[in-house]
Amino acid sequence: MATFELYRRSSIGMCLTETLDEMVSNGTLSPELAIQVLVQFDKSMTDALENQVKTKVSIKGHLHTYRFCDNVWTFILQDAMFKSDEMQEQVGRVKIVACDSKLLTQ
Repeated sequence: MATFELYRRSSIGMCLTETLDEMVSNGTLSPELAIQVLVQFDKSMTDALENQVKTKVSIKGHLHTYRFCDNVWTFILQDAMFKSDEMQEQVGRVKIVACDSKLLTQ
């Protein structure tokens, strides 16, 4: 299964990267092992979102910016409303990055 490194830019991915960088700097972890952890993180996030998340959400908001580059869509929404069957949440600004799932199976 091929993976993208998209999830490394998420909050949890950034925290993981910072922690691994700190561990490498302290000599607690080798750089090679840190890279292996990041690769496993990419695979695990892709697998979890593909196989474990079943909730559908609708999103409405003001489209501030959009871009399509290298088969990846990026949307920045302002005053976005996320709605599911169980809840709804208002968010001031959100960045959505989407890619074609067919590229993951190559």
